[in-house]
Amino acid sequence: MINSLPSERATVLGVIDPDSYTAATMVTVWISAANHHSFMAILSVGDIGSSGTVDAKFRQATDVSGTGAKDITGAAITQLVDTTNDNDQVICNLRATDLDVAGGFDFIEFSVTTAVAASDLSVVLLGFDPRHTPAADLASVVEIVSI
Repeated sequence: MINSLPSERATVLGVIDPDSYTAATMVTVWISAANHHSFMAILSVGDIGSSGTVDAKFRQATDVSGTGAKDITGAAITQLVDTTNDNDQVICNLRATDLDVAGGFDFIEFSVTTAVAASDLSVVLLGFDPRHTPAADLASVVEIVSI
């Protein structure tokens, strides 16, 4: 794949748009894990509110509606706090083989929970090495520039 472009090997599958979020849980859409070999969520935080915290993790479910949703063991970040983590990024990797596929769990989402205070953040969830090409990005990806 030396001649392939990075955008041909990575697909934007889900996002949590950049914004200031009150204490709550935000999630990407549920995504089929059957179409890619691996996944990466990039969490970017701006200002974490006073005494605020940010937690994030991958979750799995049996369908696009989130039926039977449960956490994926080992796929959670170390909690971010306002005193040390303003303007930080965290990368969370996941392989399709990490899912409980035998139990019918082949859908994923990325979940971010803010607590105590509002925090600025965004998430981009990428799928890598699509099983069938070309893979389709989210409709919100309005342009891919290649030179």
